Amino acid sequence: MSSLQPIADLDLRRATLCQILHWLAAGRVQPGRLAEVYLQAIERINPQLNAYVGLSPALMLEQARSAEHRRRDGVIGRLDGIPIALKDNFDIAGWTTRSGLPGPGVMAEHDAHVVARLRASGAVLVGKTNMDEGALGATTHNPHFGPTHNPHRQGYTAGGSSGGAAAAVAAGLAVAAIGSDSLGSIRIPASYCGMFALKPTQGEISARGMTPAARRLDTVGLLARGVDDLTVLLQVLAGYDADDSRSRRRRVALSPPDWEPGKLRCGLLSNLPALGVQPEVVDVFEAALAKLDRELGECRTVDFDDWHFARTRRAGFLLMEAEMLGTFAVQLADTEHPVSPQFRRLLDYATRKTAADYADADRVLDTATLKMRRLFAQIDVLVTPTTPQGAFPLDGPAPDTQGDLTSFANLAGCPAVSIPMGTLPNGLPIGMQLVGARGSDLRLLELAAVWSATLDAAPNYPVIA
Repeated sequence: MSSLQPIADLDLRRATLCQILHWLAAGRVQPGRLAEVYLQAIERINPQLNAYVGLSPALMLEQARSAEHRRRDGVIGRLDGIPIALKDNFDIAGWTTRSGLPGPGVMAEHDAHVVARLRASGAVLVGKTNMDEGALGATTHNPHFGPTHNPHRQGYTAGGSSGGAAAAVAAGLAVAAIGSDSLGSIRIPASYCGMFALKPTQGEISARGMTPAARRLDTVGLLARGVDDLTVLLQVLAGYDADDSRSRRRRVALSPPDWEPGKLRCGLLSNLPALGVQPEVVDVFEAALAKLDRELGECRTVDFDDWHFARTRRAGFLLMEAEMLGTFAVQLADTEHPVSPQFRRLLDYATRKTAADYADADRVLDTATLKMRRLFAQIDVLVTPTTPQGAFPLDGPAPDTQGDLTSFANLAGCPAVSIPMGTLPNGLPIGMQLVGARGSDLRLLELAAVWSATLDAAPNYPVIA
C-alpha cells in the first residue's frame, strides 16, 4: 500500500476517469471508499438535482468490494472499481427499465450489451439516470419523475434526453455515464452541462438491450469529465455484436489518430445566425476559433445550402415517433399509468402520416450519407457550436432548434464529439461540436484533446461541491 496521503473526497469527485484509474493502481484509493464517496454525494445532492431515478447502494458497495478483491488478487478489468451511471433506457438484469415512462416498467432478464461489457471490465454500476419521456425530447423535464436541474444553475434544463447522465457526471455523482443519442441526446446535455461527450460511428457500439428510439438513428453515447476518458470507454465498449443487426464487423475501419498540425482541413458553416444560432453563442464560438487559430489548420467554408437543418431534424423525429408507436404500444395502452398528454400527442402525429411520408423521411438518411461522403472528401472535420443556444429555464418554452446542429451526425451515421468551448454571458457553459467521417472516432477524440487543452474551457468539477 502507498504511504502517500489519501485523496480528498472532493478530489475524487473532481477527477477524470483516467486519473482515478491511476490512483487505484497506485493504491491511493480503494474501490470501496470510492463508492462510498460517490454514494454520500448522491444522497446529499441528488434530491435537489434529480439526476438519478434508480439506485441500489447495497449492490453498488457489493460491486466495489468485489473490485477490491480483484485488485488484491492481481486480476483486474480495465475499469475495475470505477463508478459508472446508466441512462434508464438500458437493461440491467434484475432492474426495471422504464425509459422515462410511467408504470412498473419492464424487469430486465438480461444485461444490455454495454452493461455486460462494463461488468466484464469491473466497472461499478451506480444506478439509472433520469431522461425525457421515451427519450423523445431534449430537456429531461420528465412529467413522471420530475425535471433534472442543470448543476450549474437550479431551475435550468440539463438538456436531454440524457440530461440525468450529464448532470450526474458534472456534479461529481458518477465518474462517467452511458446514455443514448438519436438526434443529439448525448451532445445537447453535454453542451449545457459543460461536459465531454462522444456519439460514436453508427454501429460501433452495440445497442442491444437499449430501448430503441429509431434503430437507424440510435447510438450509445458516452459522457465524461475528460476527453481521454471517452477514448477508454470507447475501447471497452466497442466491438462487433452478432446479436445486434446494426452492429458492424469493421465495415468502416477506425482511422488511426494521426492528425498532423498544419495539415488539418476544418469545415465551417457560412452563416450561423441564419441557422438560428443565438448571437451570444456565435460570439463564444468565434472567440474559441480565434484561440485555436494554430490548431485549426486550413479553414474552409462548406456549402450546406442544400441541407435544411430544421426540416431534416423533423424527418428524424418522424422516424422516432413512428417506431415508438410499436416500441411503447403496451405503455400507450396502459390507462392505469397513462403517458403524458404531450408524449401521446407527439406519437399521434405519426399516426396521421402516411407510409409515403415515412418513406420520404427515411430517404433523408440516404441523402445525409451522400452529403457526408461529399463533405469529407473536401474536409477532415466539420466544426460547429454543439447547440444553437445555452441552457434555458425549465419553466419556459423549449426551443425547437436544440437538435438542429447535432442531428446531421445521426442521420449520416457519423461520429461527433462535444467539448466545452467557453461560457455564455449568463455564466452557463456552451459546447463545440466536431463531426467527422464514419470511422474517424479516434481522430476526433485526438483533435478534441488538443483543442480542449488550448481552450481550457472545462468548468471546475464537480459543479456542485
